[in-house]
Amino acid sequence: MAHALRTTDDVVTSLRPEGIAELRERAVPPSEYEITLGGSLALTRHLVPAGDAPGIALLLLRPRRRGARLPVLYHVHGGGLVVGSAADDLPALAGTAQDLGLAVASIEYRLAPEFPYPVPVEDVYRGLVWLMEHADALSLDPDRVIVGGISAGGGLAAATALLARDRGGPSLLGQLLVCPMLDDRNDSGSADQMAGVGAWDRVANETAWNAYLGADRDDVAIYASPARASDLSNLPPMFLDVGSAETFRDEVVAYAARSWACGGDAELHVWPGGAHGFDALAPDAEISRRARAARAEWLRRLLARSGAAALR
Repeated sequence: MAHALRTTDDVVTSLRPEGIAELRERAVPPSEYEITLGGSLALTRHLVPAGDAPGIALLLLRPRRRGARLPVLYHVHGGGLVVGSAADDLPALAGTAQDLGLAVASIEYRLAPEFPYPVPVEDVYRGLVWLMEHADALSLDPDRVIVGGISAGGGLAAATALLARDRGGPSLLGQLLVCPMLDDRNDSGSADQMAGVGAWDRVANETAWNAYLGADRDDVAIYASPARASDLSNLPPMFLDVGSAETFRDEVVAYAARSWACGGDAELHVWPGGAHGFDALAPDAEISRRARAARAEWLRRLLARSGAAALR
């Protein structure tokens, strides 16, 4: 019998439905000390009304700067749609917040399979709307909000940008999509190539998509699986990166190519030899430092352009 959860140390290779509970049990959330860099950043907690739920937690991390309205990275955590928390990625983003002078907001969207599509993406969209509506009270700049995420969170961030476009919702400055999980079809060349090896293989990916959408997927909405969108026009600029040795490689490259074909602004990085989530797995590796620097530089350019435009 195949193991429900196959790992090598902290690297999840394969995941089956019965392994989701174990994966959740293994999760260790970061401390507030880690998130705030020892208190040098301010962390506040907010509740976003969810209609059918008591409220969705939203964490807001920001430099301790008074007076100025800060740009915001609205971040969506990873975890294959089945695990993870709003706090998970904040320690890794704290340095970016400090260096670039921006706030980072992270939403505690509800997880599959208990909460399948559309609950998670609607939670993310609802949090974005709430953040925009409360921007003045929170000293945030609603004209400089970037949606971003990693892995499943990257896919949810891309879907949120599509929802905002099609609903006439909040105007976004950009999309920061780090190894995003975009395509429920799970049938790309890289998905086949990486089956059974590396981090987050084809089996794990299928388990996650089945938890989110079910096993019978004939008519899947673009807001569930952004790679199914044929029209990527009129979207904010996007930054996409992915490792060359991971399941998501080909779907990320295809998404960038479709954006270009639709006249979009997309910056794509394919990191040679990178496994899924390589910069978290090996943060001191040269490839990881280069990837983080490329993301930070893209954010810096985007914020500089928006600041210059506001002065015209």
